[in-house]
Amino acid sequence: MSARQDTLFRYLNMLQLIPRAPHYRATSTLQALLEERGFKVDIRSIQRDLEKMSGHFPLLCDKSSRPFRWSFDPGFKSNLPAMDTATALTLVLAEEYLTGLLPQVAINQLGGQFHNARKYLDSLERNSFAHWTQFVKAIPNGKALIPAPISHDVWQWVTDALLNGYALDVQYLSRAKNQVKTYVLHPLGLVARHSVTYLLATVNEYDDVRQFALHRIQAVKQSQAPLRTQRGFNLDDYIAQGAFGYPVDDEAVNLKAKVRSDVAWMLSETPVSHSQVLSEPDENGWVLLEAEVPNDQQTQWWLQGFGSAVDVLEPMSWREAIHKQAREILGLDQ
Repeated sequence: MSARQDTLFRYLNMLQLIPRAPHYRATSTLQALLEERGFKVDIRSIQRDLEKMSGHFPLLCDKSSRPFRWSFDPGFKSNLPAMDTATALTLVLAEEYLTGLLPQVAINQLGGQFHNARKYLDSLERNSFAHWTQFVKAIPNGKALIPAPISHDVWQWVTDALLNGYALDVQYLSRAKNQVKTYVLHPLGLVARHSVTYLLATVNEYDDVRQFALHRIQAVKQSQAPLRTQRGFNLDDYIAQGAFGYPVDDEAVNLKAKVRSDVAWMLSETPVSHSQVLSEPDENGWVLLEAEVPNDQQTQWWLQGFGSAVDVLEPMSWREAIHKQAREILGLDQ
């Protein structure tokens, strides 16, 4: 590789390592990361390279302390690599779908990519992609509530603390007591569920894992308390145990239900579980559904949403609970 090629690749790698503001990377950090990628260069050369590239890219330099710290302008929209039609349409669908699931502050993090996708498709309006917005939509399954708003500072602090490993001092609005309380949180994970995003963390000196809705965090900053790690914690296991599904117990149940043909067709394409079995329709058009499912209220609510198109046979406790609720609903009209 020639010296010119080596410099070019070093420049490209350096640009990839610089975050958007308000995040930043010090020159010394960039040097270490470049070395990990096989580029050995001194800090003075890196500083000269960055000053040279700032004439062509919207780079911001914080010179308040040494080593200097660098970031991209937060509004910078990169066109690298070049967009293609399939990628652009995928990004537009992703934006349509995620807008109903993730908080706006999270969507904004991908604003540059979404903007470039729409700009690329708009540039094709003279060919078969004219009026493309009329042909691309993403529709959520079920009623999607408007995601709870989260402040930009809360999102930045929480995600940074989670990935870089430090505790947070937060002021949190308790839903149970409707009071603002101060906690030291030790982040363990981040979960977006329906229209609310939760930080999983231990609190103060306790070891039990709790869920904190990000939109209820009133103020946040890095804590001086050392991070207390939770050995053995696994986010997938935590979710699988029903933490977000209102579990009745930890055991799975064998679901048996008669379902109408249209429901059976939907389940044949998108099964309720990997163990699902569907029978042939009987003389009245009912299909027997059998599947092992979590013993949680989420699954029961999902079944109730089908109304008379699903008749739960087992577990008997589920059948009785669904019938009881139906009687209570009918009683409201009396």
